[in-house]
Amino acid sequence: MKKSKIEPSGELPISLENQPEGYSEWLIDLKKRIQSAQQRSALAVNRELILLYWQIGREILVRQDKAGWGAKVIERIAHDLRNAFPEMKGFSRANLMYMRAFAEAWNEDQIVQQAVGHLPWGHNLVLLTKLKSEQERLSYAQGALENGWSRNVLTIHIESRLLERTGKAVTNFEKTLPKAQSDLAIESLKDPYKFDFLGIGSEAAEKEIETAMVTHITQFLIELGAGFAYVGRQVHLEVGGDDFFIDLLFYHLKLRCYVVIEIKAGKFKPEHLGQLGFYLTAIDKEVKSAQDNPSIGLLLCKSKNKVVAEYALGDKTQPMGIAEYKLEDALPEDLKTSLPTIEQIEKELEGK
Repeated sequence: MKKSKIEPSGELPISLENQPEGYSEWLIDLKKRIQSAQQRSALAVNRELILLYWQIGREILVRQDKAGWGAKVIERIAHDLRNAFPEMKGFSRANLMYMRAFAEAWNEDQIVQQAVGHLPWGHNLVLLTKLKSEQERLSYAQGALENGWSRNVLTIHIESRLLERTGKAVTNFEKTLPKAQSDLAIESLKDPYKFDFLGIGSEAAEKEIETAMVTHITQFLIELGAGFAYVGRQVHLEVGGDDFFIDLLFYHLKLRCYVVIEIKAGKFKPEHLGQLGFYLTAIDKEVKSAQDNPSIGLLLCKSKNKVVAEYALGDKTQPMGIAEYKLEDALPEDLKTSLPTIEQIEKELEGK
């Protein structure tokens, strides 16, 4: 006996075959508008909360300054607000202290107009606690807003001093690329790159570094920065019947071009650029489409002499950059021996 289709109670069966003309396109557009409205609503709610926190912090500052309210009043405020709004989080003594520091760090115009007013409260706490200067906070806030960094990613970038390293690679982009693309390409590279997340020693060989990078591709892409898409490792190219293999190949979504990355586990030498240039030519002739911009090369080396690097790039007509990489942060030997092992940490946690 054929089983009948069960429909939700009170609803008529919907036929997907008899849709009105243009319905699918209209539905897609409607979904986009609803999602956009949801995002705007969430952003508006967040801005109101950030402004409220700033106003609370400002009120505390003013009253402590002009009315002589002591530090203990914050504990009283926390108690009274939690009683008045038991369903709301964020009125702990610690968070009220952060509100006070937040108001002390920014004026109202900055909260309304700058990126800090558009970021979640958790992001602002990271900016407050990890950065000292206003300019640094503004720069990282803008980076978080433009690139959609989560709070954890923002923390990683601050601790690795991302913005201080951005645009520092030695390149010839100004001479080899159009102005608009050159500026973006320069800002897309950094120096040095920090690969301490790879978990390998500073004497690691090139192939070991490549393998670790692919194993930790998510962290590697975060370190490379926004726009990089992974294509492959040891990418095979056949040129004139001979086989060649590119260490790492990426595609940059903003620059609209392939990025060839070669790794050298030693000090930079001018002859390294010859191999990189050959790979760029091969990618442009064998892989790049007519819609893609000329490919860019990035040579990662353990160390470099900046003057030698600049001289080596001087006569190159292909866009290339040279940057150092750091595999691990150096720790004093006495500190290394005093650090607890993973087993010790786990035992301590189990005992709590």
